[in-house]
Amino acid sequence: MTAKNKNLAFNIYLILASVFIASLVVSNLIFQKFFSFNFLGWYNFEISVGILPYPITFLVTDLISEIYGKKKANQVVIAGIFASVFSLLIIMLSDIAPATEWSPVGDKIFHNVFGLSALAVLASMMAYLVAQFVDIRIYHFWKVKTKGKHLWLRNNFSTISSQFLDTLTVLFLLCSFGVIEWKLFGILLLNGFLYKLLVALLDTPILYFFVYWFRKQFDLEVGEEISLVE
Repeated sequence: MTAKNKNLAFNIYLILASVFIASLVVSNLIFQKFFSFNFLGWYNFEISVGILPYPITFLVTDLISEIYGKKKANQVVIAGIFASVFSLLIIMLSDIAPATEWSPVGDKIFHNVFGLSALAVLASMMAYLVAQFVDIRIYHFWKVKTKGKHLWLRNNFSTISSQFLDTLTVLFLLCSFGVIEWKLFGILLLNGFLYKLLVALLDTPILYFFVYWFRKQFDLEVGEEISLVE
């Protein structure tokens, strides 16, 4: 690979990592708002807006796993942990700082919106650790088994199984912390998993497109990965 191509590959990796971290942090900050939408008259979803950017994280880790390898995907996951902890500390400090009399957002409003973010980040990080590492492990298991072929198989197997674990874990923790009532556990688990299952199926063509582009751009064979190490 030429120096120019390696530089391009590294820059793309940074962009993907940035999208991953931003999606993860934002999902923790906005989780308290819930909304409903009807999918083609078939099912009415009632889910947190925090779930909207979250599936992007699994698409990104699958893409990084496919193109850059398992090690780089794990590095992004660990970076996401640090970003979540750092955002948690900033939120806690901001919640403690007293608002001025003329502040457009007072202490009460700020606390109502962001006060539970600490618990959300904690629950999300624990669920996220389980789900992301399971996603990467399953993805590479099937990649080895299929010798780099059948991209749809490892994408869907890894994403669907890890998304279920993620939804189950985070809802269990949020209910245990008293953030969400236990009576909502079942319906939110079903809604969350069905939504993530739908997104996992819809993002397969997107993954195929980007993998095809990477292979063509960097002249990669099926199953071949880009090494960013000199």
